[in-house]
Amino acid sequence: MTNILEALEWLLTADAWSGPGGLWVRSLEHLGYTLIALGISAVIALPLGLAIGHTRKGRGIAIVATGAARALPTLGLLTLVALFTGIGLTAPMVALVVLAAPSVLAGAYAGVESVNQATVDAARAQGMSGWQVLTRVEIPLGLPLILSGLRLAALQIIATATLAAYVGAGGLGRQLFLGLQTYDYSVMLGASLVVILLAILVDAAFGLTQRLLRRVPGLAGPGTAPGTGTRSRRVRANMTAN
Repeated sequence: MTNILEALEWLLTADAWSGPGGLWVRSLEHLGYTLIALGISAVIALPLGLAIGHTRKGRGIAIVATGAARALPTLGLLTLVALFTGIGLTAPMVALVVLAAPSVLAGAYAGVESVNQATVDAARAQGMSGWQVLTRVEIPLGLPLILSGLRLAALQIIATATLAAYVGAGGLGRQLFLGLQTYDYSVMLGASLVVILLAILVDAAFGLTQRLLRRVPGLAGPGTAPGTGTRSRRVRANMTAN
């Protein structure tokens, strides 16, 4: 309890937030790392996941691959990459992308698979090409689950990006390691609370975006899109498990 009070007291001081090494700068660095890693993960995993969901091929391989990626210890991977690239941002980015890509991939193919097959067949019967079915039917109707994958990946990155400081990068991990080295547990706990607050804010932003998208015609949310009943709940459960 004393450490919590000391951490809160430290967070309320101007010195904790000001300067090039203050919490404002470190929080912005942390968010920047999150956006970069999430963007790279999306560029790699989203097209692959959409293709798997659309063609219904390769799902088994994707599950095995994402399971293997999730089993990798992030700190060990970061250290291994850092041995070849040196200190800096490269090693943390590689580790964070490997961590986040499985969630993005699973969200993408689960979102497309959740669309009612009858809706897809009706679109094809109207003369739509495979690309048109994907972009005009499957992605819009599966968007809530696709965003859920990105949302989960973002939270994973925020929680793990503190390890970037382990190889000389910035972010809120700097305060954590500084507190560890100096046995200043109030600084460690304070920085941890900021990471938690950052995760809550990002999660709230994704939640608000998903709620707003459900109000847009043609973008169905869970429970409103065709096929979002028992089948979609099962698909979402598989996405989380895999």
